[in-house]
Amino acid sequence: MPAYMSAGAAGMDLYADVREDVILNPGEIKLISTGIHIALPEGYEAQIRPRSGLALKHGITMVNTPGTIDSDYRGLISLILTNLGREAYVIKRGARMAQMVLGEVIRAEFELVQELNDTARAHGGFGHTGV
Repeated sequence: MPAYMSAGAAGMDLYADVREDVILNPGEIKLISTGIHIALPEGYEAQIRPRSGLALKHGITMVNTPGTIDSDYRGLISLILTNLGREAYVIKRGARMAQMVLGEVIRAEFELVQELNDTARAHGGFGHTGV
């Protein structure tokens, strides 16, 4: 079962549900089951995020981060993991591999307009406010 690892944790850890060890070589992408299905209330989502310790120590992250689980999805939750590190990483059954954060969803309504209001940033583009 997903579990919060501390009283202040925003995300609950998700575990690898693998029958035997899985080797994730550098540069590889593999789908790893968590073994769970969830039913979220309408108006909520779950975001699946990498664990920072795995990323820092081993280069293990998710290809689609954050992954989104919609409230109407009932399938198996799996993780699209990749190894950006230099060495193979062994995924063992029950290893904590990702975090799941729940949140409310706000659905926007779009309106077609001829022009947008002006702002201080306006059309500056990527990185124009940084060095």
